[in-house]
Amino acid sequence: MSESFALQAVGLTRYFNGRCAVQDLHLSVPRGGVFGFLGRNGSGKTTTIRLLLGLLRPDRGSSTLLGCDSQRLTPEVRARVGYVTEEHCVVPSLSVTENGAFQSRFYPRWNARVFDSVVGHFGLKAKARARDLSRGERAGLALAMALAPEPELLILDDPALGLDPVARRALVESMIYITRRSDRTIFFSSHDLADVERVADSIAILDHSVLRVCCPVDVFQSRVRRYRLRFKGRPPALPEIRGVLQVRRGEQEMQVTGVAEGEELGRALGALGAESMEQVPISLGDSVLSFLSERGEKAMGWGTELEEA
Repeated sequence: MSESFALQAVGLTRYFNGRCAVQDLHLSVPRGGVFGFLGRNGSGKTTTIRLLLGLLRPDRGSSTLLGCDSQRLTPEVRARVGYVTEEHCVVPSLSVTENGAFQSRFYPRWNARVFDSVVGHFGLKAKARARDLSRGERAGLALAMALAPEPELLILDDPALGLDPVARRALVESMIYITRRSDRTIFFSSHDLADVERVADSIAILDHSVLRVCCPVDVFQSRVRRYRLRFKGRPPALPEIRGVLQVRRGEQEMQVTGVAEGEELGRALGALGAESMEQVPISLGDSVLSFLSERGEKAMGWGTELEEA
């Protein structure tokens, strides 16, 4: 384990009632920047986050947070971490201001100007009771309380889930603003791939409790490619080709998405005898969805993983 990483896991594994929620996870999140943690519901994202925070004990493996063993975090280390969940935990009976005052008692360093700035960004009234706030407003209050201690590491567990477009945009804008400090790390999970594409420097993809991808966004996008092939007649059956993730067929056209190992994928597809073949643009969101699709690689038993070299 290295202190150069904000978060690190080695062989992290956790079971619930005999079911594996996280399997042999090896993960390294460098300090600084924004790290997107992706996967469908039930893939193990929240369990992983709780393990990294020391809120759950692993059945196997270990992890560190800001260079400290996750199972032995001191109050001083925890004070350097901000944590926002999709439930946006606040005290319902207290006002916006009172929630901030209550939270500040647990942190030796509390920047009231940061709290007021985030609260103002979400248009929250100081005397409004938390129980009367909308979901988006509660998200803003939770984020304000997480940012006021000026944490080195901010962990967001799908905080935009269920928010309307205006509240979601305010949350993303806040994330962009706080990344201006190069010494701050944001680790966040999200179902909105457009948000990830907008703010993330690196991503990890967890699928069925197994880490499939962990690399910078630009590396991921350079490796996942989509080809469009046109034939005179019906496209032929696709032979087993390493790295194929998803195949879509038309009457005279076939679209193939896969992980490119050099030019190997393009050469293999070029041998199918198509009249024409072209590489077409693919967004980060579509690339991620190709990895999470039940078709292609996983349905046919082909293993593909991406790691930063």
